[in-house]
Amino acid sequence: MNNTREVEVVVIGAGQAGLSSAHHLRRSGFEPDRDFVVLDHSPGPGGAWQFRWPSLTYGKLHGMHALPGMELTDADPARASSEVISEYFDRYERTFDLRVRRPVDVRAVREGSGGRLLVETSDGSWATRTLINATGTWDRPFWPRVAGQETFRGRQLHTARYPGPEAFTGQRVVVVGGGASGTQHLLEIAPYAAATTWVTRRPPVFREGPFDVEAGRAAVALVEERVRQGLPPRSVVSVTGLPLNDAIRRGLAEGVLDRKPMFDRITPEGVEWADRRMPADVILWATGFRPAIEHLAPLRLREPGGGIRVEGTRAIADPRIHLVGYGPSASTIGANRAGRAAVRDIRRLLTAEPAPA
Repeated sequence: MNNTREVEVVVIGAGQAGLSSAHHLRRSGFEPDRDFVVLDHSPGPGGAWQFRWPSLTYGKLHGMHALPGMELTDADPARASSEVISEYFDRYERTFDLRVRRPVDVRAVREGSGGRLLVETSDGSWATRTLINATGTWDRPFWPRVAGQETFRGRQLHTARYPGPEAFTGQRVVVVGGGASGTQHLLEIAPYAAATTWVTRRPPVFREGPFDVEAGRAAVALVEERVRQGLPPRSVVSVTGLPLNDAIRRGLAEGVLDRKPMFDRITPEGVEWADRRMPADVILWATGFRPAIEHLAPLRLREPGGGIRVEGTRAIADPRIHLVGYGPSASTIGANRAGRAAVRDIRRLLTAEPAPA
């Protein structure tokens, strides 16, 4: 039985980028279920935030920019960010009647007939003239491969499954990664653990002073240049450095953030460098994420460099496809702006190209 439905726009993902895009579609006159549809594979509202660890309270967030058209006000900074933001996203979806369909897994996007894209999902297929991909990175945690990794007798886990600091009580923990998550994990775990060790591939760079608008633009421009060249995007923090706040200063002074270079191998009992060994019960990989874009593989958008060339939000190889929350728009404020830009571009495309008979 043919279960293919037709729309003008399919939005994949209902995190910050997806909801921002859906909001701007709504404002531009597109009707949900008739003109566009939002597909989300998560069990409920909240995007990736709903999966964050309980100890990441709202007050600890490095900036959460409100969705367009509705401020997030009076949030208790002591509440878990997963609760605060999930409730906010739920209220947003209902207020603007975005009719997000979930849980729906998008399995593949491929060329359809009549100039349309075919979006194959766990809930049937959609034939669409344009696509906004807003799938983020949470579903693709990056695990580096290290010699001996499979021999380790302790526990290995990624930031994506971080349960909170109490789970490491009395254990010797090696945290790998020089980003914001790695430092947050270390500062939380240290009071509970028997010992902590911080390992990064490159020496961490700490940023002092205010991060003004010009510095932000310069950082985003560096990330944007990578995606314009078709290289895999890097996070904004990778080019801005880590903010040297009071918590980081205490961690440095107390020796918690005493960085060591990347180990050479993993042994059954811990990690090993050429000149020393470190016993460990847990290795926590705070090594970041990669864009969740495997479902776009049939369209062959990737460049030889490994990324998708993007101008603004539009895929250079196929102007019907926009990547929002990818590369320079991966921040919360960037996702809002990118959603607006993508919808503006899509309106121009749909107006210029009449639908096939």
